[in-house]
Amino acid sequence: MSQNYQPTTRVLALLELLQNHGQVSGAELSQMLEIDRRSLRRYIVTLEEMGIPIMTSRGRFGGYSIMPGFKLPPMMFNEEEGFAISIALTAARQLKLLDVAPSIESAQSKLQRILPDQLRQRLRAADTAIELNLQPAAMPADKEVLVKLSHAVAHKQSINLQYRSVSDMVSERKLDAYGLAFHATHWYVVGFCHLRQDIRSFRLDRVMRAELLSQQFTSPPDFSVISYLRSAVASIPRAYSVELLLKTDMQYARRYLSDAIAVLEQTTGGVLLYNQSEDLSWFARQLAALPFDFEVRKPAQLQDELRKVAERLLKNCS
Repeated sequence: MSQNYQPTTRVLALLELLQNHGQVSGAELSQMLEIDRRSLRRYIVTLEEMGIPIMTSRGRFGGYSIMPGFKLPPMMFNEEEGFAISIALTAARQLKLLDVAPSIESAQSKLQRILPDQLRQRLRAADTAIELNLQPAAMPADKEVLVKLSHAVAHKQSINLQYRSVSDMVSERKLDAYGLAFHATHWYVVGFCHLRQDIRSFRLDRVMRAELLSQQFTSPPDFSVISYLRSAVASIPRAYSVELLLKTDMQYARRYLSDAIAVLEQTTGGVLLYNQSEDLSWFARQLAALPFDFEVRKPAQLQDELRKVAERLLKNCS
C-alpha cells in the first residue's frame, strides 16, 4: 500500500481487509497497511467508534476480526448507476486525473463484487468493448498540492505557492484560490495573485510547493474557473493575432464558436472576435463553416487562406 494514503483511506482499507480475510494478526495487518502497531490500534479504535464490532483475541494465534454475523448495509445500484460508475472509473484511469491507479482498481473490484451476476457480466463486457479517446493528464509535481489547494478553495484560505513558469523562472506567489479545474490535459488553479494584483491561472504540474496560510478571503460571486481558463488560453500570444467582425449577435455566435478558440465581444455593429493562432489554414477552415457573414480585420494572411478554402470548395463542385 502506498505511503501517500491518508489515515481515512487506511481505516477503510483496514475494514476491507478484516471483511475479506476473517481473523488477521496485528503483525500481518501492520505489514499490509505499512503502519506501526500503535497506528493500527488507533485505527481499530476508530472502527469501533464507527459502530463496527471488532473482536480481539490474544496469544500466538490471536488477531483481529469482525464479530461473526455482522454485515455492513449493502450498497445497491441499478443498471444505469452501475454503468455510469464503471465508465467514470475507466475514464479516470485512462485520463490519469490522479495518481491513484490502485484505488481505481480497488473501487472497480468492489463494484464487481456487490453487483448481481447479470449486471456484472454486462459491465465487464462494456469495459472490454468501449474505448475512450482521452489524453492523459499532466499530474501535479507534488501529489499533496491538489489536496492543499482543494482545502484552500473550500475553506477560502489563502495559500503560498512556489511556482515555476514556462521559462523556468521560479517565484513565490500568495494566492486566493477561487477554484480548480481540469482543462486541456492539465490541472489548473485560478485565483487572485497578490504579486500581480490580478486574477491569474497556474498549472499544477508547475507548482513546486504549496503552504496554507491563516488569512481568509472572499471569492467573487458567480466566478467560473472554466470560463476564465478558456478565455485565457484563447488569449495566449501566438504567431498570428486574429480580429474579425461577425455579422451576427452574441447568442448566435456562441452556438458556433466556443470560448476555447476565441474571445467574443458584443458591439453595435456585430460581434468582435479575437483569436491567437499558430495555424491560419486551420482557422480559415473553421470560419468557412460559419453560417453568417464576417469581415476580416487582421491579419491579411487570413484572407489568403480563406481564398484557398473557397477555391478548393469551388473546384470540388465543378
